[in-house]
Amino acid sequence: MKIESVMLETIAIRESQYPTDQKSEFLLVGRSNVGKSSFINTLINRKNMAHTSATPGKTQTLNFYLVNNSFYLVDVPGYGYATTSKDTQKKFGMMIEEYLKTRDNLKRVFLLVDSRHKIMEDDLLMFNFVKYYNLDVTIVATKCDKLKQSEKAKLDSKFSTAFELGERDNMVYFSSVTKEGRDEVLGIINKCIDTK
Repeated sequence: MKIESVMLETIAIRESQYPTDQKSEFLLVGRSNVGKSSFINTLINRKNMAHTSATPGKTQTLNFYLVNNSFYLVDVPGYGYATTSKDTQKKFGMMIEEYLKTRDNLKRVFLLVDSRHKIMEDDLLMFNFVKYYNLDVTIVATKCDKLKQSEKAKLDSKFSTAFELGERDNMVYFSSVTKEGRDEVLGIINKCIDTK
């Protein structure tokens, strides 16, 4: 897939503000500082479309990036950031739940997990949360350029044990440094759009 155009089309906090054009949507979820902004920028081949920050927890809205005028990447607030208040975390949770409940055009969820660290309880909770809505999930193991090949093999079995991946779920190693996994993710998106 060649990326020809990208724009931040909509910033929303509630359903009434979501796009209404029924284009395919792909939800990006993950812990704060897992590399969601870098993931977006690598996918769309832009340096600073999604703003990366040294301070986790900057995304506080649902951000709809319109790509090639044909589908949306939907970035949501990260979870698990210690200094985010309980009230704010609850608000983020309700915002994401409202989105999941109402989007028939949501084709797949990309759950980003830092490949260098152990799988966190928050990641498992998010996986089970989106699976409750019968959504297909791709686990994206970010920052994989830091791993040796032998570590990847161990990670394969760790991930398949921790996450109960269904027949239509999968896992991708991803690096915003080497671009590993970029073509694979774009291929998954393309396939979902073609079969909608």
